[in-house]
Amino acid sequence: MYFGFVPQLSKLSLIKTGSRLQKTLELSQFLVNVPSISDLHLDFRSENIWVISESPELLTPVLSKLQLVNLDHLPKGCDLAWTMFILEAAPSIKELCITVWDHCCIMFTGTEFRKENGLCDKADLKWKPYAPGFKHKNLVKLTTYGFQPDDNFVRYITCLAEAAVNMAEISL
Repeated sequence: MYFGFVPQLSKLSLIKTGSRLQKTLELSQFLVNVPSISDLHLDFRSENIWVISESPELLTPVLSKLQLVNLDHLPKGCDLAWTMFILEAAPSIKELCITVWDHCCIMFTGTEFRKENGLCDKADLKWKPYAPGFKHKNLVKLTTYGFQPDDNFVRYITCLAEAAVNMAEISL
């Protein structure tokens, strides 16, 4: 998919369901002609993280006006810290909503069935901060659906609370 120059596009929702193609998306390239994105919704129904973690230098020009981010159907057990790259690149984000989904309730587990129907294998990305001591001044609200009191969630919430110095509300 390619966007021509769309200066008025402010809300974008992308959903990827199971696919044999393991292609990933570089937001810096995908949104290069969309300078006014303020609301971004990424849905990971494919049980796979299909967005590449990119440096703030590449992403900030395209995410500088982003205020609301929804990340839906993140695979349960995935290290959530990878989502921090979006916060590093988008200084205007005010609200972040994450839904972690336990795919097991509808997940097909047979290897052959999954392959025949284009379902992906889960991927787990790791995040390494680009700026030590990173602080985000505009994030005021975090909503997390599917919260589990395990090390992954607790580490993520702690990391976010330390980075978002003006956080006013956390809903788990």
